[in-house]
Amino acid sequence: MVDFSLWDIVRNLLLAARWTVALSLIAFIGGGVVALALLLARIARVRGAERGVGLYVQVFQGTPLLMQLFLAYFGLALLGLDVSAWLSAALALTLYTSAFLVEIWRGCVLAIPKGQWEAAASLALTLGEQLRHVIAPQALRIAVPPTVGFLVQVVKGTALASVIGFIELTKAGTMITNATFQPFTVYACVALMYFVLCYPISAWSRVLERRMARAH
Repeated sequence: MVDFSLWDIVRNLLLAARWTVALSLIAFIGGGVVALALLLARIARVRGAERGVGLYVQVFQGTPLLMQLFLAYFGLALLGLDVSAWLSAALALTLYTSAFLVEIWRGCVLAIPKGQWEAAASLALTLGEQLRHVIAPQALRIAVPPTVGFLVQVVKGTALASVIGFIELTKAGTMITNATFQPFTVYACVALMYFVLCYPISAWSRVLERRMARAH
């Protein structure tokens, strides 16, 4: 057993928390880019996009994130690709995130009254101009609170990346526990750090929801 002080435990967990934050941001930003592309394909009525995106969403929302991580890590290896746990976790979480964000944003676009689309079309605007000048500004105000709120789920989802060997907050907690035999202390610190990461995001999401409600 290694003799760790509380500060040693916290310090090592803080080092690992950097990777939790980094993975969360990569998954959220990457997922947002993929989701935006899928959403535009749906709105533009690209041939087969509605069915294809619908199937994509069902697959990633209907299967456990844990299985998606395993498939990304071991599946790519079966294809002869030498991938790291970092790359596999980033890929799986990005695809998982995009499947939820595209549905959140699609709902926000559908919430725009039909009259707004008709008014934009009557001005002889192209689809791109309609989206940029009329639809997107209104949909954005609706989309911000749930999008920010979903970031909390992404942060917590990174904990599952520990199963493929990615050393983030949860994995570091397990490693420190194995060295110190102080599971209660270590996991209490891990839980506290997740709370510190997630609570401000949740609070911000609620503030944005109240502001949007007052605006309406």
